[in-house]
Amino acid sequence: MDTIRSMIFKPTPEEQKRKCSSLIRSNTRKLDRDIQQLRLTDNKTKNLILQANKRGQRDPARQKQAAQETRIFAKELVRIRKQNARLQTSKAQLESVGMQVNEAFSVRKIEGSLKASTGIMKDVNTLVKLPEIAGTMRELSQELMKAGIIEEMVDETLTNGEMEDGEEEGEEEVEKVLKQILEPKEPERKVSTPAVETPQQPEEVPEVPVGAERVSEDEEDQEAILMQMRGRLEALKS
Repeated sequence: MDTIRSMIFKPTPEEQKRKCSSLIRSNTRKLDRDIQQLRLTDNKTKNLILQANKRGQRDPARQKQAAQETRIFAKELVRIRKQNARLQTSKAQLESVGMQVNEAFSVRKIEGSLKASTGIMKDVNTLVKLPEIAGTMRELSQELMKAGIIEEMVDETLTNGEMEDGEEEGEEEVEKVLKQILEPKEPERKVSTPAVETPQQPEEVPEVPVGAERVSEDEEDQEAILMQMRGRLEALKS
């Protein structure tokens, strides 16, 4: 019955509001999942940088290769963090759209009419260009246009290449990431308190088993790991 009615009559304002809210929640959940995936990739990339650095410290013959690997992984980490920042900004814009849409429907309920909002239109047009949620954002745009909240939309999605234009990972950013991860933090200074003198006894130095200092290495091919990480990034954008 509802399906037949919806084909003959226009949806009620309450139905329009529920539809818009549902699409906004769906997009928010999608962004949350992508952000969480980027956080996991961020942690994995930091571990790869630390592992490559340790290999170079233990084996002088592999220092040059290890240094190259740490820089490659650092560049990937810069890319991951830029994409994470972009998604966080998009999520904030989407939440703003949600609040403005609810406000617009509340005003309509009181005044009986709606005025097109340039603020909502601007945010929606920006979000439509985001590849991660472009499809459902177009659907939301159509619903907002039907409700009279926005007047037009821009059907233009940014390609991966356009998103990355001007975002080449500079040496300064790479150095900053490497410094943040590899340089040890200064230990907190403890205030010394006078202690009662006691007869000193020779300290017993525990024996360190041979090979105990060796850290087990993952012999996975570093290039394969890098390709896997890039694949995950592209998957998030597609």
